[in-house]
Formats: sequence, structure tokens, C-alpha cells
Amino acid sequence: MKDISHQIKDLRKKNGLTQVEFAKRAGVGLRFLRELEQGKTTVRMDKITRVLDFLGYHLELKRNIP
Repeated sequence: MKDISHQIKDLRKKNGLTQVEFAKRAGVGLRFLRELEQGKTTVRMDKITRVLDFLGYHLELKRNIP
């Protein structure tokens, strides 16, 4: 979760958006965005998807190769 959180935070900053602006434009609450960027592990997946859609990204599952 930390990797996703850091990437989302970096993308937000690269787009020059504050947390308040980003949350409003992505359609999520400010509290959710703060928890997401802090790496909280119990955030809702549907909201993560909404944030990623706003940024033009998606999640992809890949099998771990030992």
C-alpha cells in the first residue's frame, strides 16, 4: 500500500494540486485522500480506483515470480 500511496502523492504534486484541490476534482473526501497518502491500509478500493481514474491510471494484478 505504501508504494501506491507514494505514487499517488507524487502524481498529485506533479500536477500542481493541493490535497484540497485534488480531493475535490477526483470526487473523494479530503480525509480519505490524506489517509491514502499516509499509507493507511484500510482505505476503500472503490475510492482508490476513482483517484487512479482521475489520474489516468489503473491497478493491475501480476503473479509473483519466486
